[in-house]
Amino acid sequence: MALTATGHLDEARAAYQWLARHQRRDGSWFNYYVGDWVSSRRLDTNVTAYVATGLWHYHQVTGDVDTLAMYWPMIERAITFVLRAQREDGPVSWSYDERGSRADFALLTGSSSIFLSLECALRIAAQLGHDRPTWRGALGRLGHAIAAHEEAFAPKVVFAMDWYYPVLTGVVRGGEADNRLAQRAREFVLGEHGVRCVSTNDWVTAAETSEYAMALVTLGRRDEARTVLASTRAHRTAEGEYLTGWVYPQRVTFPTMETSSYSTAAVLLAVDTLAETSAASHLFREAGEWWRAVGGGKCPRC
Repeated sequence: MALTATGHLDEARAAYQWLARHQRRDGSWFNYYVGDWVSSRRLDTNVTAYVATGLWHYHQVTGDVDTLAMYWPMIERAITFVLRAQREDGPVSWSYDERGSRADFALLTGSSSIFLSLECALRIAAQLGHDRPTWRGALGRLGHAIAAHEEAFAPKVVFAMDWYYPVLTGVVRGGEADNRLAQRAREFVLGEHGVRCVSTNDWVTAAETSEYAMALVTLGRRDEARTVLASTRAHRTAEGEYLTGWVYPQRVTFPTMETSSYSTAAVLLAVDTLAETSAASHLFREAGEWWRAVGGGKCPRC
């Protein structure tokens, strides 16, 4: 997505081609690869679903319907795999292990991300003239669980992502979203340094800081977002990469001098969301709109 937003379209297409080549028959991908070597065989439902978000983002930048059509089978297989892990009450179990055993709990962050991916998949389906009513029902159950039944998810309250992801991905909006962010801002925002990854340590990460800035933009709080995002300058190296994290007050990097592509990508997406430089800069601001337009937030079984 960062490649797409910055105009590196050939490289972005190469990434989707790689995904198409490596998708498993059941629609999933392994958790981690080093080149073509699989370094973790766990199957993460959130990771698998996110290909739909990426391709909808690509379409928003390029207007390229042919690419959506070409990768529609990949998207459909991925979403089918993910929804097999959805519980009746809405949340999606977070993973399968290498033996095919499904985790017995769901994660709020992962399910929030799946919500966005499922909404993007439905937008792609509509663009291509496909009707997927079971996906709509799944989105309704998932959105309601995130918005109204947080107790249905494994308690991971020390992680910043559980705090802001329901806002970033469009499930929670308006005053409720402002209140959600205000309730724990003092726990997670470490002054001018940025956002802690976990509330128990003064470890500020470029990725969490950038994503939180995007969550602020979705609520129209652009000045705050700009201030928060500016703190990632401390992570930028002379080569233009971004350090994963800093520990304060010792001011040491952790992992030591590690730069990560996902950190750089998060910064680039946050800059695009704030500065509106690409045609897809509105993706996170518009997240959840389709769901709310068809009655999102109402209990689908009430």
